[in-house]
Amino acid sequence: MKWTRTVIGYPYIGEDREWKRCLEAFWRGEVSEETFLDQLKQIRLSRLKRQMELGIDVMTVGDFTLYDRMLDTAFMFGMIPARYSDVSRLSNLSLYYAMARGEKGAVACEMTKWFNTNYHYIVPEYDGQELYITNNRLLDWFKEARDELGVVTKPTMIGPYTFIKLAKGYDDWEALAEQLIPLYSQVIAELIKEGAEWVQLEEPALVLTLDEEEVAFVKSIYEKLAAEKTAGNIMLQTYFEGLSVYEELIHLPVDGIGLDFVSGYLQNMTSMKQFGFPAEKVLAIGIVDGRNIWKADLVEKAELIQSILGVFKAAEVWVQPSCSLQHVPVSASTEQKMDGNIKGLLAFADEKIKEIDQLVTYFEKPGIVLGGNRRAVQPAVTGVTLESEDFKRSSPYPVRRDIQAQKLNLPIFPTTTIGSFPQSKEVKETRKAWRNKIISDESYEAFIARETERWIRIQEDLELDVLVHGEFERTDMVEYFGEKLDGFALSEKAWVVSYGSRCVKPPIIYGDVKWLEPMTLKETAAAQAMTEKPVKGMLTGPVTILNWSFVRDDIPRKDVANQLALALRKEIDCLEQAGITIIQVDEPALREGLPLRMVDWQEYLTWAIPSFRLATSGVQDETQIHTHMCYCDFHDFVKPIEALDVDVISIETSRSHGEFIQSLQHTPYEKGIGLGVYDIHSPRIPSTEEMLEIMQDSLEVLELSQFWVNPDCGLKTRREEETVASLRHMVSAAKQLRSFIKMRQY
Repeated sequence: MKWTRTVIGYPYIGEDREWKRCLEAFWRGEVSEETFLDQLKQIRLSRLKRQMELGIDVMTVGDFTLYDRMLDTAFMFGMIPARYSDVSRLSNLSLYYAMARGEKGAVACEMTKWFNTNYHYIVPEYDGQELYITNNRLLDWFKEARDELGVVTKPTMIGPYTFIKLAKGYDDWEALAEQLIPLYSQVIAELIKEGAEWVQLEEPALVLTLDEEEVAFVKSIYEKLAAEKTAGNIMLQTYFEGLSVYEELIHLPVDGIGLDFVSGYLQNMTSMKQFGFPAEKVLAIGIVDGRNIWKADLVEKAELIQSILGVFKAAEVWVQPSCSLQHVPVSASTEQKMDGNIKGLLAFADEKIKEIDQLVTYFEKPGIVLGGNRRAVQPAVTGVTLESEDFKRSSPYPVRRDIQAQKLNLPIFPTTTIGSFPQSKEVKETRKAWRNKIISDESYEAFIARETERWIRIQEDLELDVLVHGEFERTDMVEYFGEKLDGFALSEKAWVVSYGSRCVKPPIIYGDVKWLEPMTLKETAAAQAMTEKPVKGMLTGPVTILNWSFVRDDIPRKDVANQLALALRKEIDCLEQAGITIIQVDEPALREGLPLRMVDWQEYLTWAIPSFRLATSGVQDETQIHTHMCYCDFHDFVKPIEALDVDVISIETSRSHGEFIQSLQHTPYEKGIGLGVYDIHSPRIPSTEEMLEIMQDSLEVLELSQFWVNPDCGLKTRREEETVASLRHMVSAAKQLRSFIKMRQY
């Protein structure tokens, strides 16, 4: 049997976020396009060299990107919305980034979650345009690796079914496929002509629930691709769950199929035992978890591979992670300050490749002994007895609403922001100096206090109704709480991409989570003392901390969520006792934690929603609880949102506002809600008129008393001048709408 070590994809950000810095320097105009592209080339080559050193047999190209791989695919096929016609006079690169980030009068393309991960992709928009290949970048990168390093790589791209499934704007998917399939065939043919032996088509959408029509559509796509292919091999790659309709899809006319035996272990193994696997196809076994950071038990993994091989007779097997390694940091070797016992448990991308190598070597060379890699740290779990009343507010929403309205005395369409304000170079450098002990705690706290007061005054000048302290003391909305709670470990360079160039450093939950002392009280209370207007307390919710951390895998996730909820409940009590009347508990990751198939949702929701309510239900009726949620598909999630029983929710909707309005038409929502009126992920400054139109559209499905006015998300990554100008327009739009209502012109 032939064994092959490979990966679906490898992190592209670099060990020290070199990729991020290249992009942002180019956006700021600090480097030329030529220099920028050369820098990216060096990053691409260095990551391939790294994989060669680690023992990968077949390396991958096309897992790299200039912003997002779904955007790469759309751009390669000329799927460029008409609103960018003015931008198209600029360079291809400027047009590409305009689609991602917006440009003058052209808003950015919608962004949403990549399946159930914390990565966000750009949603392709098809508005009937003629599609064509703008540039076969995959071919460029394949030849680059061949010519510079002398290696034949495996080009990868988002598969046609997944691309069509996740695109928007079309009514007839058959018509879209008629345009796309010849282009896919051309790209594949050009790659094979240049010497590619395998082309990988990533089809994670094949793990979703497929009906008969969708299965027939998938078959027609791959039959057309097979009819056009005269040489080379196609690897159909799936991940994140078990393959849907296994008994039919394993017979697609492809040369190999990749299956996830981590998240999809039970379903794939059951299906394989029942239906077998085609002997003529290569099986790519996704055996090492590509989404967590814990070492694998290699003895257990070897036994699993052996059981898979016992089901069918294979001539060739690929061994790989369960999904792309872009979801984990690059290398644990960079963690120099972490406790040795915890560091010894970790396997980032490089370490996972070493695990793949060890597993293949074990099968290639009988007699090799595998290490078990069992956990060296196994903390005891503290049990807590909870009562049903712990999960309920003391009064129903209508009672709370009236009490809060009387206490807060806010105007209709109250204006606020989501939480964070721009973190300037000075903020970042001062924090760095404090962490490096160059300045004292007192100096750092004094600086944070000055910056907080400056932004309190800016908010008052803008005439916002509900203020925030700005979160200048926080690097990240999850990492900050990881620093304050027991049971967490923090890393130095465990970066992963969230969207575009935005990187996050998830904390590591390795033990029981416990509240130690107030985490947000000092800054929030100080800010409230600076103004007569209400200042929101700002916390990250238990499910988001869970989903945006690397979580211990030795106890159920719901137990960790409840530990987090109890810790946050104590923090909320501290804020309430200090007189904070509005407390926001953000849950942007609640939706992304859902299983990929709706049939499996209920099990998750039966603990995720109660964990949020456990955190927030201990307050008095007069305390207003807010939450915030990020980009994702909400049309089927309104009922779970309602079950959170918050007083006000703000939702990121500016890039897909009309779709959410339609959702509310079908499923009305009665509590307070802020539908984000402008996109903070774009540098463009929206006009007052643009935001006013969004507000008026929102009132088609919302009562006057329900509607809050806010940006889409936190403003930490924006520049101060952009932020102030946009908020000024937002407040002006809210005032105009109030005037229209008052004069009954609306």
